[in-house]
Amino acid sequence: MTSVRAHLPAYASVHVLENVSVRLGIYVGASLSAVFCTWVILANRVSGLEQFALLRNLSAVAALCLLAVIPVVRFWRSPGHLLASSLVAWLILSGSYRLLSLYFTGLEARYSAVQVFMVGAVVYMLVVTLSWIGTIIRRARTSDVSHPHVP
Repeated sequence: MTSVRAHLPAYASVHVLENVSVRLGIYVGASLSAVFCTWVILANRVSGLEQFALLRNLSAVAALCLLAVIPVVRFWRSPGHLLASSLVAWLILSGSYRLLSLYFTGLEARYSAVQVFMVGAVVYMLVVTLSWIGTIIRRARTSDVSHPHVP
C-alpha cells in the first residue's frame, strides 16, 4: 500500500514549523509583540495611567526581558537552535515595531525598526557566542581522549 501525499509548492514551507527552535521563536516573538503593543497603547491612549508612568514602563521592560530570555534558557547548550529561535523572535518583534510606528509616529522618530532589530540581534549574538564557547569548553573537558603522561 502506498501513501498518497500532496506535493504542493507551499507544502515544504510548513516543515519549517516542525523545527522546535523556529516554533519557540514564533511563540516568543508573538508574546514580545503582544507585550510591546499593550505597552505602547497603554502609554499613549490611557491617560489615567500617566501618574504610574515609571511603574508601567519598568513592568513592561521587565516583562519584555523575561520573555526575551526564554530562548536563552531553553537552548543554552545548543547555540545553533538558540540563534535561530532568538532571531525569529526578535524579527517578529521588529516587524510589530514597524507596524506600530506607522500609527505612532514618535516610535520611528526615536528608533527605526532596523535599529531595534540590530540591537536585539547583537545582544543575542553575544549570548550565542558565550553559549558556543561554553559548549566547546564542556566538550573538551568531557572528551574521552586520554593523553599519555610523559615523565
